[in-house]
Amino acid sequence: KFGVLYWFQMPVWVFMLVGLMLLDFIGAYFIHWLEHQVKWLWKFHLVHHTDTYVDATTANRHHPGESVFRAVFTLLAVVVTGSPMWLVMLYQSLSALFSQFNHANINLPKWLDNALSWVIVSPNMHKVHHHYAQPLTDTNYGNIFAVWDRIFGTFTIADPEKLVYGVDTHRKPEENDNLKNLLNMPFQPYRTPAGAKFSEAEEVKS
Repeated sequence: KFGVLYWFQMPVWVFMLVGLMLLDFIGAYFIHWLEHQVKWLWKFHLVHHTDTYVDATTANRHHPGESVFRAVFTLLAVVVTGSPMWLVMLYQSLSALFSQFNHANINLPKWLDNALSWVIVSPNMHKVHHHYAQPLTDTNYGNIFAVWDRIFGTFTIADPEKLVYGVDTHRKPEENDNLKNLLNMPFQPYRTPAGAKFSEAEEVKS
């Protein structure tokens, strides 16, 4: 037995909760945040964000390269925590479930959505992340637990009725709804969005 989960004796339910939270932090929140900070990672993640109609299918809209990055960080989370297989399977199942839930085109009562967003990532909370322009794009990175956004200051609220989905640099259907173009997107020249994500020095690089 190895990993931070074995540093302290704890009841099974605490072991499970702490394990899920750490797996979610490293395998979802941290890599997601990183994809928004590193330009070449962002170019892969861009495929996910160019969807102009966010629903449950958006949860599965990822470039194959991004899937590799996320798998690496999930594996890293397993190694760091020393999570047993049953916990890894539980996390993966919940991760897939919550990804579908928080991307789903559903309208919960506002009071319920707000209440849920104190604990888990609610649909309205994640919809903000899919707004087409900065600075909202770089907020609400969580997948299962909302606590990470609140702890690290990346949580924000916006009126869902005023959100526009997609990315301002890729508004044309032939670019954001074409499989060949989506697969090639990470290898195309970087386009500077309004409220540039990266410094001018970084933007001139391919």
